[in-house]
Amino acid sequence: MDLAPPLRAALIEVAAIMAPARHDWWVIASAALALHGADPGPVRDIDVLFDPRDAGAVLGPLGLAPLRGSGDERFRSDLFVTWTGAALPIELFAGFSLCERGKWSSVALQTRQPVELDGHRLWVPSREELRALLLRFGREKDLRRAALL
Repeated sequence: MDLAPPLRAALIEVAAIMAPARHDWWVIASAALALHGADPGPVRDIDVLFDPRDAGAVLGPLGLAPLRGSGDERFRSDLFVTWTGAALPIELFAGFSLCERGKWSSVALQTRQPVELDGHRLWVPSREELRALLLRFGREKDLRRAALL
């Protein structure tokens, strides 16, 4: 898999950070496209959706306390934190919701595919589910990314 060195290094950090998780988690957005073999252009951060029950196991070793109930007019999470100790920022969030047509709905992924990277396992939604998620996000950059799948 041909990934820019900072992205490769940061994804390996994601695998290490998420190793204590006991519930499902996924890399989503542009980094997930790269893991699927698409070229999303420069990846500026890595988005990781995880189960809130794993917050202590995942965030505790990093010495991080999540922001609770953070977001904006389009996206919000029950828990959110950015870890800057890797080659790229890693955004970890749980209890993720999306505002569509004025109504908030939870984002619950159904598919989970493993991707091996230098002996480390990462998880992504299927290409089809990732495409559908990006279309739901609806921003111009997400629509361009969805077209890559």
